[in-house]
Order: sequence, then C-alpha cells, then structure tokens
Amino acid sequence: MSWRIVVISQRAKLDLKLNYLVVRGDTVTKIHLGEISILMIENTAVSLTASLLSELMKRKIKVIFCDEKRNPSSELIPYYGSHDTSAKVKDQLAWKLSTKDLVWTEIVTEKIRQQKNLLQLRGHSEAEMLEEYISQIEFKDITNREGHAAKVYFNALFGMNFTRTADNTLNAALNYGYSILLSTFNREIAANGYITQIGLYHDNMFNQFNFASDLMEPFRPMIDRQVVEMTLQNFEHEEKMQIVNVLNKNVIIDGKKNFLNNAIKIYCKSVFDALHQEDVSLIRFYRNEL
Repeated sequence: MSWRIVVISQRAKLDLKLNYLVVRGDTVTKIHLGEISILMIENTAVSLTASLLSELMKRKIKVIFCDEKRNPSSELIPYYGSHDTSAKVKDQLAWKLSTKDLVWTEIVTEKIRQQKNLLQLRGHSEAEMLEEYISQIEFKDITNREGHAAKVYFNALFGMNFTRTADNTLNAALNYGYSILLSTFNREIAANGYITQIGLYHDNMFNQFNFASDLMEPFRPMIDRQVVEMTLQNFEHEEKMQIVNVLNKNVIIDGKKNFLNNAIKIYCKSVFDALHQEDVSLIRFYRNEL
C-alpha cells in the first residue's frame, strides 16, 4: 500500500527509471513509485519528464503543484481513474437525491461531532453546545446546524475575534491544510472512477471539486487540531511540512489503526458503497486514537 508523501522543495529534475522516481538535485535520490501516494512539487524550479507524469497518473499517484509562494495551486487528475469509469459516472448521475441527502446529513453530523471532540480535547466548554446542535440536526441539515456550530467552534478554538475571511497567518495555515485535504479526496474520487464536479450538497458551477468538498468535511478538524497546536509566528516551509504530515497521523477506522491518508481511502470507498447501495450504515468514519 502506498504511503509516502514526497515533497520536492529544492530545484531538481524528476524523471522515471525502472519504476523509480529519480530526483536529481545536489544529490540523486530514488524512490519506488509503489511507495508514493502523493507527490507535491513545492518549488517552481522543478522540472519533470512526460514519461514520469504519465506513469504517476497510471499508478493513481496524486501530483500537487505549488505556486511561487509555495502554496498548492493545481493538481493532476487522470481522465480515467478506473477501468469502468463510464459505468461509474452513469451510476453517479443516477444516485437518488434522497440517498444523497441522507449521506450528506450523516457527513454534516460527523463533522460537528469531530469539532465537538476537538473542543473537548482542548477543554472548551463550548463542546456541550455542539453536542446540542448534533441532537438538533434535521434531514439535509435544513436548519443549518453546521453553520451555527462553525461559528461557536472557530471562536472557541481560535478566539472571539477570529474570522475565516481575515488575511493572516492562521488562515493561511488552515487554507493550506484544507487544500491538501481537497487534493487527497480528489485523488480517491478519480481513482474510483467518479467525477469531482458532481457533488452531494456543494453545487457551485465554478467549483471543479464539489464532490471532494462534500466528502472532506469531517476531516477538516484534523487540520484545525494541527494548526491550533502550532506556534504560528511565521508560516513557511517547516510549518507547511508539519501540516502535510497530518496525512501520516494514526487514526482508527473500521476497527483498525491506519494512517489518515489510508483512512481517507476507506472512508471514501464506504461512502461510494452507501450511495450505490442506498444504505448509509455502510459509511465508515474515523476516530482519533485515545
């Protein structure tokens, strides 16, 4: 099972040789492609061969490109993530609205539950209010408990003056982490033969990743936890690598310990099964280790 998250932060040339990623910089490093789950190109001075890119796509390795500020700006998604992509897309378009709404209700509920768990872990009394919101959630969250919970949650976690629209180091760290999560979920959607544009709840015509925006919601608190535990006087390479490493954190899913990166695979597959079989009990959510 692939597990490595490879970040290229210095000027280098990347090519392919005998199923190995070869990184030619000040030194030459070789990494077997079978070990890689995500390749992040953080430096704009990196060059890659077409043969390497082609093989990375065949192996469903997520490739993320960063801009001149070293923030994720784009990613590679294969045209065909699965041998039966056409059938999967037809299936996706035929999912019943009622089933999609049920799945979305489960996802929103779990998101608030994970937020509540983080507040409890950090000793915030506002966790009790989020527990109350969970009990009040209705079908499709028509009363917007998610929005109310978010306000309470972020103010408790980051202070009463915090807003998600502010241009500051804290939001830069959160946005960076959420971008990494989004790319990871896009990888799983494409690898399973589905398309990222058609979501369950998110339906923005300008968002190419509506489906990933839906699926990633319960995993956002993993990024929030990492950010709140960091000393963010600056947000540069070292801090970014701490956030990327969240994907290597251990969690429990389906009764077993897994890296978060692999837990996302299990969770996504369970959501796809739930939508296909119209059975939300099939969804597998993660929990943090005690």
